[in-house]
Amino acid sequence: MSKIEIIKTGITKLNVDCIVNAANSELLAGGGVCGAIFTEAGMKELQNACNTIGGCQTGSAVITPGFHLKARYIIHAVGPVWNGGCFGEKELLYNCYHSAMKLAQENHCHTIAFPLISSGIYGYPKREAWEVALKSVHAFLEEHPDYSLDVTFAVLSDDMFQMGNEILNRQTEERKTEIIIAPPKSDTSVRDIPLPKFLTAKLKVIEHGGGFLINR
Repeated sequence: MSKIEIIKTGITKLNVDCIVNAANSELLAGGGVCGAIFTEAGMKELQNACNTIGGCQTGSAVITPGFHLKARYIIHAVGPVWNGGCFGEKELLYNCYHSAMKLAQENHCHTIAFPLISSGIYGYPKREAWEVALKSVHAFLEEHPDYSLDVTFAVLSDDMFQMGNEILNRQTEERKTEIIIAPPKSDTSVRDIPLPKFLTAKLKVIEHGGGFLINR
């Protein structure tokens, strides 16, 4: 079963299948997390691999070898620059995490580590960045219940650790108690609706606004 955790550590130290780089669209070595990843993976080898790819659009991700890191792969995910929230930043950031996890799955990775993308020099407000990141990760795991993928967020400060865990715990509880599923076709009874595999408790299904609200 997949899990999500937040730990206080440098992301390059983690022994996982892949780590995610908060990349720029040119895939150039930068500062912060990006600079640390390039330095420890091997600046020349990683930059050459990125140059071969040529770039990456905001909200998307690409993959390279991990070179000298413990991780087998580096997924380079390009998050949005914060411009007040009126230019599709939320959707782009959500897609950024989804794209990275899809690449991890396609490359048979079962453990992945993220930084909090766009929350540094790109200026995305940290609480809002956590909300989007964890919603995207939760959604991907629920969409792929048969694929085991453990997700770690690596942060460096106590404040980020506490904020992230607060939001993670709240979102997890919300998803446990209220899940919307599509209404059945006209020839399907409520009893025939397939339920997500992660729901193991006895569930009560009640009609709710064109769909069905499932309460524990």
